[in-house]
Amino acid sequence: MATSPPYPTPPGGPAGAARRHAHWWQRKAVLYGALITLLALSGLVILALVREQTGTRGFLVGLGLAVLPVPLLIAAFRWLDRVEPGPWRNLVFSFAWGACAAALIAIVANSFATRWIATATADPSGADTLGATVIAPVVEESAKAAAVLLVFLFRRRDFTGIVDGVVIAGVTATGFAFTENILYLGTAYGTDQLSGERGLASLTAATFFVRVVMSPFAHPLFTVLTGIGFGVAALSAEHRHWRRVLLPLSGLLLAMGMHALWNGSSSFGEYGFFAVYAALMVPAFGLLTWLTLWTRQRELRTVRAELPAYCAAGWLGPPEPYVLGSMRARRLAREYAAHHFGKPAARAVAQYEAYATSLAFLRHRGRTGRAGADFVERERELLHELWRRRDVARPSLAYAALAAAPAAPVRPPWPVVPAPVPGHGPATAYPAYNPYPASYNPYPAYNPYPGHAAHTGHVPLGAYGTRPASQPPHGPYGPQHAHNPYRT
Repeated sequence: MATSPPYPTPPGGPAGAARRHAHWWQRKAVLYGALITLLALSGLVILALVREQTGTRGFLVGLGLAVLPVPLLIAAFRWLDRVEPGPWRNLVFSFAWGACAAALIAIVANSFATRWIATATADPSGADTLGATVIAPVVEESAKAAAVLLVFLFRRRDFTGIVDGVVIAGVTATGFAFTENILYLGTAYGTDQLSGERGLASLTAATFFVRVVMSPFAHPLFTVLTGIGFGVAALSAEHRHWRRVLLPLSGLLLAMGMHALWNGSSSFGEYGFFAVYAALMVPAFGLLTWLTLWTRQRELRTVRAELPAYCAAGWLGPPEPYVLGSMRARRLAREYAAHHFGKPAARAVAQYEAYATSLAFLRHRGRTGRAGADFVERERELLHELWRRRDVARPSLAYAALAAAPAAPVRPPWPVVPAPVPGHGPATAYPAYNPYPASYNPYPAYNPYPGHAAHTGHVPLGAYGTRPASQPPHGPYGPQHAHNPYRT
């Protein structure tokens, strides 16, 4: 049985060294408990407020109609996040924040601001218009952006690029639109009932058509601009603090501006709404969809470009960068695992794909000088998770590589004939593969051992960059000759 290569001792002390105990209010259980309590209380309050305004029957009708676009929107954002899927808990938090906390903030703040404008101005009739075009966009987009900010600050490992920002922002706005649609649809139903209508009458049907059929993506589209700002900030180097502040703020301002234009479209005349819808919303939706898909393809290219270094070190098989850089090949690998080994194996393969993708993104950040101080520790964790699932994942990925390979006479982009590896035992199903020449150093300006005062006197370390001269003469995964993950 193969054994995993030895892991390095993290800089700053041996692994598992005792750390200071955090204060009780800094413990994860306390923080998570406080957050869940806040969201639960917000949900109860918003439920009472909406039910009070719509009535019980109106609330139930609004709930039944407002829930219809939610699964489609969540599925769309989850599909965009398939390259490096984030944990479900982030999506649950984002939706709950949008539906409960952000909606409560918006209802309270908008109502207060509208009443204040009505009493403070000489023309109370314009308070609603001013509140909808000025106050509501600022309050609502700020409340939704708070969820993106919290994930960006406290779940930083899960927030690595533009797609992550789009998904978190979009799911948050989906939750917000869900609660807002309940309020609007329930109110419209109550108005129809007061006028003597039966069933889903004219006003309810019109509200459903405008908010659910024509523009279910309106709120997600606005907030996605904020998410893109945070996503670009996540791609910036940590020392560029001005970009990490200005980019999210710029995205938030764009979201507020588009939201204000959308809310004010009804004041542009009889066809103002349709003009703004056709001239702004549809092109913006198409442009952002293209940007997100292009970013996803760019992530796949990053996976194919970064993972071959781990093939050279023996952590991955030669065809795996190709498979992990293709959504079709990934799907074939999961299907093969499910058919031959069962659903648990398919989940293991999906996890293997996700961890390998995170590893590629981490290496890319390190190679471009944007990795954090926990680079070595995080890399070790990801490699450990891959190694735990290798026995199930590698046969499935090997099958997917052959099934998705270009048809003859085009050769697959990896060696398919096993070759002996000098000093590493007999040949296996994964032959030696090193796309980098011996002189190649993908970390020309990066030191994966932060915390060392001296950054000079480095010696080469092959595919893993440089190390301080004071370190033992081996790479971050033990002696270069001491491991072969395919040795029997």
